[in-house]
Amino acid sequence: MNASSTSPSPAPAGHPAIGPSTAGTSAPLAGTRERPLGAVGTARPRIEGPAKVTGAVRYAADEPTGDLAHGWVVTSAVTRGLIRDIDTSAALAMPGVLGVIDHRNAPRLNLDAGSFFGPDGGMHLLQSDEIPHSGRPIALVVAETAEQARSAAMALRVTYDEEPYDVNFSLEHPAARPATSFFGEDATVGDVDMELAASAVVVDERYVTPEAHGAAMEPHSATAWWEGERLQVVDSNQGPFLVAITAATLFYLDPKQVRVRSPHVGGGFGSKSGGCGPQLILAVMATTVFDRPVRVTLTRSQVFQTVSMRPATDQRVRIGVDADGRLRAIGHTAAFEVSKLADYLENCTELSNTLYAARAIRTRRIAVPVDILPPYSVRGPGATPGSFALESAMDEVAERLDMDPLELRLRNEPSVGPVSGLPFSRRNLVACLREGARRFGWATRDRHPRTRREGCLLVGTGMAATSFGAGALPSTASITAEADGDFTVAIGASDIGTGARTALTAVAAEALRVNPEKIRLLIADSDLGPAWGAGGSRGTTSWSWAITEAAAKLRSQLGGATLPLTVSFDTTESLGELPLMERHSYSAVFCEVTVDPATGEVRVRRLLGMFAVGRVINPLLARSQLVGGMIMGLSMALHEDGVRDPATGRHVNGDFAGYHIAAHADVPDIEADFVPDYEPGDPSGIKGVGEIGTVGTAAAIANAVWHATGSRQRTLPIRPDRVLEERPPS
Repeated sequence: MNASSTSPSPAPAGHPAIGPSTAGTSAPLAGTRERPLGAVGTARPRIEGPAKVTGAVRYAADEPTGDLAHGWVVTSAVTRGLIRDIDTSAALAMPGVLGVIDHRNAPRLNLDAGSFFGPDGGMHLLQSDEIPHSGRPIALVVAETAEQARSAAMALRVTYDEEPYDVNFSLEHPAARPATSFFGEDATVGDVDMELAASAVVVDERYVTPEAHGAAMEPHSATAWWEGERLQVVDSNQGPFLVAITAATLFYLDPKQVRVRSPHVGGGFGSKSGGCGPQLILAVMATTVFDRPVRVTLTRSQVFQTVSMRPATDQRVRIGVDADGRLRAIGHTAAFEVSKLADYLENCTELSNTLYAARAIRTRRIAVPVDILPPYSVRGPGATPGSFALESAMDEVAERLDMDPLELRLRNEPSVGPVSGLPFSRRNLVACLREGARRFGWATRDRHPRTRREGCLLVGTGMAATSFGAGALPSTASITAEADGDFTVAIGASDIGTGARTALTAVAAEALRVNPEKIRLLIADSDLGPAWGAGGSRGTTSWSWAITEAAAKLRSQLGGATLPLTVSFDTTESLGELPLMERHSYSAVFCEVTVDPATGEVRVRRLLGMFAVGRVINPLLARSQLVGGMIMGLSMALHEDGVRDPATGRHVNGDFAGYHIAAHADVPDIEADFVPDYEPGDPSGIKGVGEIGTVGTAAAIANAVWHATGSRQRTLPIRPDRVLEERPPS
């Protein structure tokens, strides 16, 4: 499926870098195939790699700024209540302290500002004496140095009037309500109850996942200052243009007054995508109040307290099948926690609507408002916990039918969208399943549990299938044909460690018919124009579409043109012309585990994933993304657990000492590879790879643990105490 290594063909005359023979040639129409030109499909290391490993790259907290002051965040010590008083006298008397901002003197914010889901009270910081959740920022101490600000913050004396709180999330919570229909209405196809009653086998089980945190390597940081009437911000985020628009709304500014840059981001995983982070809001407040540049960098503990997380879920899945394994019914009710401050949709039922054919499908999404920080996206939002529930239930169906889980999935392959009735643009799940099974050696597996042992260890294998929505969102790109023969490509993309610079350089080189060395890429700046952020596995597809179309427009105008020549292209209209189809990436994940029943220790010995992700821009970077996603899925399955103390409502493991993530010793041999695929609705034939690696992995591991032990794990993470056996086999 990878592009061939043929040399780039010449582009139109009139530009020093290109030949004279194809003036007026335009790019192919969306969905058509054109012979790859070498840049796309070639494994190339990251452009910024040497600078990163030598420390030359600057992140948000490294921005050199003159006359810089530092802000230190003070968070609430109670879960819910009112601030009775903040005594700032001791802090203000300390060396280097410039002042304290709290609800009594903070700039007023636009309470209508929010995200895609509407107004977000999580952004409305220091606006009142109310404390809606634990860890809420209640003050910012600003000083000449970070150390002085921190010392002064510790000297603040805050008194509270505590109020009752509710953090007890469950499917049966009395405040549960239908979730927002942001991604479409719940599904009702056929009569699920009737089909369940007529089924030979019925699985009806509950599956629970905890709060999970993005836990990016780089903590959130922002530096803000005013240049005349223009606000300048260097921030760690996943989409500078969208953040700039939100910041302008929040602070009652014209969008042209706000410039946001995020040159390098040390990971995000969704935690840097939800509008404006607290670091940016507080830094802008401080530079406005003190009239000098201010930097706010969150500590690791503050990130856990103040930055959005994946919500906990409680899901009931009912599946009914005939004796031959044909699905009659899928019922999937997914409850997830939300904050009382903002709405959000964790779309757990997405896969139940798209993955398997069934006579009847009913999905219901339920939001449970509790007193917590507003949740938001974490890698593979909705689909990741939803996949754990659906694919665990499918494995239970196979178990009760005494059928190979692989065969069960193959037997229920749909021909059109099971709920939408729309055709698939390209559906390559079967290819992933068959090739993954072949490479893994699945055919030699005894499907009965607890049959393999190695000394005191039980050995099991499991698998899961999954999909993740594919597509693009409106973006604008500009390309300049320079007089020196190079091309400057400008787009407001964000590279959050995924290698976007390298991938987009290859896309631009192919579209312009030149070598990658001729491309100068400008990204990560809101001044470059509207562009989708790095999220939803739609960043690279959205940006590539805009670049490809801009290149086609430029090439059609180059013949005899005076240089430099700049053209721009906005994909909004092109995207609106796409026919309605089911567009997805697909994967099949296979896993082998060992379980020590005497200690409860689970070790993943092997992970293999086969992926259908469209045309692969850079196999080296794409494979790295998929392996990283599978590691996050492993971490979700075995380690990650955001725990709240019911007696206080506060996090009890809000740091890397208590919130466990997979370490090197936990990561096995991981193989990720691609099946031939192509997205006909995209000019470059590509799909996103950022999230599909995470989505199915936890279910594959849980299914392997069942195969090893004969005990089903329906609650994540699979901790030792949940696996430990009182009388392990001798």
